[in-house]
Amino acid sequence: MVAEGPSYAARVSLLAAVALVGLNLRPFITGIGPLVADIGAQTGLDLKGISLLTLVPMFLMGVFAFAGPFLQSRIGARRSVIASLLVLVAGSLLRLFATTGWQMIGTAALLGLGVAVIQAVFPGIVKKQFPNHVGVVMGLYSATLMGGGALGAQAAPLIASATGDWHFGLAWMAIPAVLALLLAIYSLPRDQAARPGGVSAMALLWRPRVWLLMACFGLVNGGYSSVVAWLAPFYRDHGWSAAASGSLLAIMAVFQGLAALLLPMLARGKDLRPWLWLTLAMQAVGFAALAFLPEAAPYASAMLLGSGLGGCFSLSMIVALDHLPDPAEAGTLSALMQGGGFLITALPPWIVAALHDATGSFVTGWLLHLGAVVLVAALYWRVSPASYASAMSVPASMPRAAAG
Repeated sequence: MVAEGPSYAARVSLLAAVALVGLNLRPFITGIGPLVADIGAQTGLDLKGISLLTLVPMFLMGVFAFAGPFLQSRIGARRSVIASLLVLVAGSLLRLFATTGWQMIGTAALLGLGVAVIQAVFPGIVKKQFPNHVGVVMGLYSATLMGGGALGAQAAPLIASATGDWHFGLAWMAIPAVLALLLAIYSLPRDQAARPGGVSAMALLWRPRVWLLMACFGLVNGGYSSVVAWLAPFYRDHGWSAAASGSLLAIMAVFQGLAALLLPMLARGKDLRPWLWLTLAMQAVGFAALAFLPEAAPYASAMLLGSGLGGCFSLSMIVALDHLPDPAEAGTLSALMQGGGFLITALPPWIVAALHDATGSFVTGWLLHLGAVVLVAALYWRVSPASYASAMSVPASMPRAAAG
């Protein structure tokens, strides 16, 4: 298959693969929150232990994102995605048999590894195959990623209730992973030999802009990881049922997906900072509502928070890809941003759990994320399109990428 080539059917098939792969990248995380009580009762995991079911996958998403450029040049993006989808199928099925805390953490690690590799190579695939529609296709990818989160949050408690076993509430996720695997085999373009030249990952790491993008991506997505881990338990503490709290998380994730899809379409011009600030303002209001008025308008707060988190994720990915015109180099930058970003993202669920143990409430954790949103808004002031070229220029003494 060629990039936006002559075959309409081929383009539609590839878009379907983008959507279905994205759908599989979050349900295994969002399905945990509504089932915390059942999982903890059988496995013996306390709140800090449960937080590892989010922390470990996010940590692996960070570590293995750095391997994205190597995987793309040495193994190939298509083969990497197919192998990773096989890992997702296996990790979901193994949750049928997990009865201890360590077994659950092991499946979380396996699933996180599979997602990490896909996230590392997929933006490069999008930029290469849809060079004139990066924003729209990345919006689709981000929207289905968030939509998968909504699916996991809603389906997990319903399936667990219908079967009488929380294991089935998590293991069903193998089914969409199998479908994505089959479609990826059919649709993803064949891997091509890596071309020589280009900026190496090591050279990019010398650029302060890369670290700024990592920090912004990590701090915002740290809010996401805390919300998917603790929003449902937070409202369980307020007397909500597992199904009701799962529905609230699903509503938040639905609005994440809508914002991730629509905001890149609505954003005009090269400078996306006003749109990023809009999403950060929505997050700030959402976290403030959770901290100070949790029962006043929980669904409105979830919608607003989800819109801010989803829109910011999608726009952040586009900003990273816009920094470099070459698809391979832009994919490398995206992988590095996600690598450092997800290492940051992994920590907040555990920090919020520790704050809960110390204070008896999740409120301090929500205020922590409110402060992070303010910090990111200030950092994004430096990310203007006029600065892209100078921010990503590599000194002559720095290494370029070797021939593949």
